[in-house]
Amino acid sequence: MAELYIRKAKMQDVRAIHGMLMQCAGRGELLPRALSDIYHHLRDFFVLVARDNGAVVGCCAFAICWENLGEIRSLVVSPELQKAGWGRRLVEACLSEAVVFGVYQVFTLTYVPGFFARLGFGEVSKDVLPQKVWADCLNCPKFPECDETAMLLAL
Repeated sequence: MAELYIRKAKMQDVRAIHGMLMQCAGRGELLPRALSDIYHHLRDFFVLVARDNGAVVGCCAFAICWENLGEIRSLVVSPELQKAGWGRRLVEACLSEAVVFGVYQVFTLTYVPGFFARLGFGEVSKDVLPQKVWADCLNCPKFPECDETAMLLAL
């Protein structure tokens, strides 16, 4: 197995990030994101990279939503690397960035609540996330019948 490391995403990573997200979306594991959306939010992303060839094999984004509210989104780790702690490390990188920005409430909408529960997130009603609902959810094809679980972590 190649040596891996986590870093902030760069312009050259956009297509790899988009490809991973679309593969997961095709399997129903997360919602799809447009390529233009990845370009717009590139600074939100951390990537997991193979040191030998620079291949992006995982990603996760931290998006600031409001004064004291941020979101963990677009978490993907290549199937062959799952269960090795890389998802946790990607989320921890995002949580560290939240603290740097002074954002101490972080939520996620997920199809894998057990993973986030192990990181300390607790399930909440989507009603406690009005900024998210009005900013993103209204444009989602699943709105208002969202089947993701809302989870919140206080840092």
